[in-house]
Amino acid sequence: MAERNPYDVIIVGAGPAGLCAAMYAGRGMLRALTIERGAPGGELLNTDLIEDFIGFESIRGWELAQKFADHARKFGAEIVTDTVRSVRKQADGTFEVATEMDEVYHAPAVILTAGGTPVKLGVPGEREYAGRGVSYCAVCDGAFFKGAALAVIGGGDAAVEEADYLTRYASKVFVVHRRDRLRASRILQERAFANAKIEFVWNQRVVEIAGGEAGVEHLVLENTATGARSTLAVGGVFVFIGFKPNTKMIEEHFEHDAGGYFVTDERMMTSIEGLFAAGDVRSQLTRQITTAVGDATTAAIAVEKYLSARREAAAREATPAAS
Repeated sequence: MAERNPYDVIIVGAGPAGLCAAMYAGRGMLRALTIERGAPGGELLNTDLIEDFIGFESIRGWELAQKFADHARKFGAEIVTDTVRSVRKQADGTFEVATEMDEVYHAPAVILTAGGTPVKLGVPGEREYAGRGVSYCAVCDGAFFKGAALAVIGGGDAAVEEADYLTRYASKVFVVHRRDRLRASRILQERAFANAKIEFVWNQRVVEIAGGEAGVEHLVLENTATGARSTLAVGGVFVFIGFKPNTKMIEEHFEHDAGGYFVTDERMMTSIEGLFAAGDVRSQLTRQITTAVGDATTAAIAVEKYLSARREAAAREATPAAS
């Protein structure tokens, strides 16, 4: 296992929060390393059109991701492609970050911006048809379903926004929701209700995804009020029912909410001293690009102050007391 020289801060994840933190760390002249398992941009790369990031009335997700990465690199951001396996706090108060490529990095502070992973339905057929009709990313896979009838599962912003996106490829998009009303924002609802290709299937939950050798053929639905079952013929299903925070890499117990998201203070520091969290891994009211970069700004600046206080404390301990 290789070992690298210590950094001031290690940033886990290079989505909007991670790239913003990297940019601020560079501006603050910190020795920072950003570790990202894929291409910089995170969920931006899975989002077609963004219309709620201040300063851009409309911008493609990949384009905004590129702008974020370029800006961070302008201030010296070092970004490596790897997957963090563990983050462990050591006896001296520093952190050891180990990766799947057998690298080990050390720093007195870590900013975790690793986001989340899609919540699965957990029904028969979901695993069997993954990649053969079951998807969790409309931008990634929508073009493979030209002319097909599709189902989108969920009722929040992501589900409604992705359903609208999929209508450019699909002949019909059924939005299957377990309730009789959506949780999505008003503007997204209005757009979806006005789209002739979108049909809402209310008060239904998916109990099975069925198909054949070619892939998904239909869904088995159950009415949440009556329990009656029915089928819905579709060639693909896109699941958007939530995310789970990527926090399993942290080897020490931390304070979290009921969903497993980090509880932080006003500095974005978690209950583990020196470990900061920003973006979708943090417990908060809403998870948007704007809140992610706001969290990251606070976290990066807080890290500067944390490291300064740590150095001052070390200097005091090293100075002999006056006789």
